[in-house]
Amino acid sequence: MSGSPNLGVTIFLYIAGILLIILAIVLLLQAFGILSFPKEAIWALVLLAIGSGILAGVRRRG
Repeated sequence: MSGSPNLGVTIFLYIAGILLIILAIVLLLQAFGILSFPKEAIWALVLLAIGSGILAGVRRRG
């Protein structure tokens, strides 16, 4: 009963994990006034997290 999880679930979990880590770091740096990101950069980080999550999920599965 402990088979490997579905590929879609694996990819989603990688995306969610990478996205949470990146956004937490960015929000902390913004809160302390170290960095100031425009909204476009935030969206670029979201897309980067999605892309790297997909690649990590497929690579781990393969």
